[in-house]
Amino acid sequence: MSIFERARELAIVQSAAEVIAWDQETYMPSQANDHRAKQLSWLAARAHEMATCDDWRRDLEDAENNDTGSDAKLSANLRELRRHFERATKLPTTLVARESSATSLAKHAWAEAREKSDFKAFAPHLEELLEIAREKASLWGYAKEPYDALLEGYERGTSTAAVATLFDQLRPEIRSIAAAAVQKSNQQSITLPAGPYTVAAQQKLNQQIAESIGFDFTAGRIDTTAHPFCTTLGPHDVRLTTRYDENDFTSSLFGVLHEAGHGLYEQGLPADEFGLPSGAAVSLGIHESQSRLWENHVGRSREFWQKWYPVAQEIFPQLNAFPLDDFLRFIRSAAFSPIRVEADEATYDLHILLRFDIERRMLNGSLNVNDVPAAWNDGFRELFGFTPKNDREGCLQDIHWSMGGLGYFPTYTLGNIHAASLFACAKSDANIATAIALGDYAPLLAWLRQNIHAHGSTLDPSDLIQQATGKKPSSEDYIKHLTQRYL
Repeated sequence: MSIFERARELAIVQSAAEVIAWDQETYMPSQANDHRAKQLSWLAARAHEMATCDDWRRDLEDAENNDTGSDAKLSANLRELRRHFERATKLPTTLVARESSATSLAKHAWAEAREKSDFKAFAPHLEELLEIAREKASLWGYAKEPYDALLEGYERGTSTAAVATLFDQLRPEIRSIAAAAVQKSNQQSITLPAGPYTVAAQQKLNQQIAESIGFDFTAGRIDTTAHPFCTTLGPHDVRLTTRYDENDFTSSLFGVLHEAGHGLYEQGLPADEFGLPSGAAVSLGIHESQSRLWENHVGRSREFWQKWYPVAQEIFPQLNAFPLDDFLRFIRSAAFSPIRVEADEATYDLHILLRFDIERRMLNGSLNVNDVPAAWNDGFRELFGFTPKNDREGCLQDIHWSMGGLGYFPTYTLGNIHAASLFACAKSDANIATAIALGDYAPLLAWLRQNIHAHGSTLDPSDLIQQATGKKPSSEDYIKHLTQRYL
């Protein structure tokens, strides 16, 4: 069996695990969670054994020895398979199984703790996941701090120090823009017409809009969950989720645009290379660039709503007395919200700065789990000027820690930066710019497919951005975008 055949076989096992993990978050009855944790733990262990066995090593070495370098994609696939193999073999199967079981139980505990705003109920699970994360970081090795090893798994080629330097540079600009944008919005405060915006009506609009930007519903679907996400269960099977607020249809709609951005990336990857690095997304920062591009650069533009606002008014009659200009002011208004997933563009990155700091301190041991709520509230008050009213709106609002996703959060701001660069570059093409002005996003999607999606994971994130835009990754376009839109 060739190494590529083994990789495809491994992908089948991993995608089977994704199916039941998706069910766990959407339709599974709560009492089934303990057994589901055992199922996922068993599958994770078997997948790890497959990816680290002697046969895998032998076939990978054979392929590397026979690689002449004449096929760039083949060489890139082997390079990435080697990178994954080296990381995987440093982890014992028992640790992988333990983490899978711990995250299954933690996600369930997080949902209950969040509902009750009870951090103490979740704290033992977070302690366990932190212990696992530190053990993994120690086994992988790191340059300066444990966070480096975890971040590498989400955004290869970067480091904690590089992210910290970037965030330190961004912090004064982001805080200044956020404060000015919030002040401006407060001076021209506007509210959406009263609901109800029924779930059925929201689902109708969400599906029409997701389909119009290119999401293929013959190869995907939208379901409901506590925390919106996108997951790929296999070639031509991409699942989006959202949640609904009958007082504000835009909450779900922008959630769908965000997750559909992820979904478009997944649907744009070469389906016949599923299981190989060339058929996989390169990083979460690049992934996030796709979701933020469609959610914010496209979804909050005047051109977009010139096309879709009449449709929204037909579905929600209460909007008929609410002019488009007022609606645009509403969806572009800035406010210091405690909830990250509901935050506007101008204040969003402040949430990431907070989480990055909390995660680093938890991992290096300078912040105890029991002290997280107080540290969260102190950091939030320093950045936003007020304290969340409870743990539900504070340190329990995100699912990521319960998923073992420590090291994940910086990729959101990296994604914001990349999204602005990619959108600015795409719009420099007159044909794409004209189409966007007319509400036609097929040329934009085609550009992203050619410059981002088609490359899979064959280039490092920074190299992919540089090849697509012609310049090294920079926050210049992002700051310019925020300034123009909000100030």
